[in-house]
Amino acid sequence: MKKLLLASAVSVALVGNVQADEHSGTYVFDKEGAHQFITFKISHLGYSWLYGRFNDFDGQFVYDAENPENSSVTVSIDTSSLDSNHAERDKHLRGKDFLSVSKFPEASFKSKRVVVDDEGEADVIGDFTLHGVTREITLDVEMLGHGKDPWGGYRMGFEAETELRLEDFGIPTSLGKASETVEITISVEGVRQ
Repeated sequence: MKKLLLASAVSVALVGNVQADEHSGTYVFDKEGAHQFITFKISHLGYSWLYGRFNDFDGQFVYDAENPENSSVTVSIDTSSLDSNHAERDKHLRGKDFLSVSKFPEASFKSKRVVVDDEGEADVIGDFTLHGVTREITLDVEMLGHGKDPWGGYRMGFEAETELRLEDFGIPTSLGKASETVEITISVEGVRQ
């Protein structure tokens, strides 16, 4: 469940069969084209799944094809952009019982290191800040693809997953044992600068 988002950048470490100079570089998330998603999934009392997303976030990654462990990624999330497809629930989730967005309007991730195993899988380890609390998390990252686009640019895409314990980030409301953790998936497409 660790394939998450934010770290999407570094997972490119997975591809070693392309010339380094073809895809190394700094990439910004394609926010304008909306080719990016941060979604979450949490159990509701153990009876069903609650799905949602953050509609407003931005970031960039630097990919070093010759030395993937030197790659990096940063992400910033507007917590008020939380959207669970239900206005009253969103108001509650943005309030003091959960995200306290008026006090903590931004969540962020900044990578510290990238670990690539023998199969080319990548873990991106970094600091995630949510609800005013910063903790080290690991993103399980998969490179989805890269190449030239029809407009003369070069793009690269990743998907990352992780699981967070709400209590670890000081979120005060508990909905029971089944709802202690939230699964997060980040899918991004970056445009090389």
